[in-house]
Amino acid sequence: MLDQSIPTLPSATLATVYPNPAAVGNFPPPGQPVFRGFNRLGLWTLYMKEVRRFFKVQLQTIWAPSVTTLLYLVIFTLALGGGGRTVMGVPFASFVAPGLIAMGMINNAFANASFGLLVGKMQGTIIDYLMPPISEMELLIALVAAAVTRAILVGIALYAAMWLWPGVDLTMHHPWAVIWFGLMGSVLFSLIGVLTSLWADKFDQNAAVTNFVITPMAMLSGTFYSVERLSPVFRAISGYNPVFYIMSGFRYGFLGQSDIGATNTAVLGGAMGLGVLNVVLAAATYALLRSGWKLRD
Repeated sequence: MLDQSIPTLPSATLATVYPNPAAVGNFPPPGQPVFRGFNRLGLWTLYMKEVRRFFKVQLQTIWAPSVTTLLYLVIFTLALGGGGRTVMGVPFASFVAPGLIAMGMINNAFANASFGLLVGKMQGTIIDYLMPPISEMELLIALVAAAVTRAILVGIALYAAMWLWPGVDLTMHHPWAVIWFGLMGSVLFSLIGVLTSLWADKFDQNAAVTNFVITPMAMLSGTFYSVERLSPVFRAISGYNPVFYIMSGFRYGFLGQSDIGATNTAVLGGAMGLGVLNVVLAAATYALLRSGWKLRD
């Protein structure tokens, strides 16, 4: 006998909950997500998760890189900046400081973006990135935005410390160049970091990209010297290094001159090139995320 104490829903309520009973079974195949719009809340939630992840250990992720970069300034200033040495008509310390800020930003953007998905694959928690109701584009935007946030915080910390450093002049002559090249450089290395975390299966592979790709690109980009001192062959090779344009454009924002030119017109070519490179790299990264390459195997 049925238990008469169990309440039943009136027909009017059922009609409200299921206005079209024939459509109730029209679900997508299992595992196929359906996104009907841009999930701003989901994107923001993932972004804040990534920001809080690195901010919980800010001594390691923000302040330690800042101190390390300041040591570069001290060592290179003492080793190469003695005797009133000038580069491009400014003291050596003022010449090298903008490049060090940019280098700190791009290195930390890469470090942050290359960590999340890789750790998820190694610890078996990658499902936390794949199951939430967010699209691949929203996932990519959140990862890149969090990495750029860390890069900006490191850049601000370095700028504040170097502003107080004796003999360093960080007056901005072209703020637009500082913002654009700092942002484009951080986005570029964030995208490279996401690609690295997709490809790598262990920390050794991540470290290999850092040691054999990222560090040489940063060190051989004119951060500590002017490419005018190089031979024509190596000067031409530097022209294929995107970090060279990041460093030079960022330095132009502070000094009003750089290896790629001393006018807005001359620098705009490098600015547009970095923008195009970021668009192409973002499209490639998005395509790999959509394919599930090395994520759903």
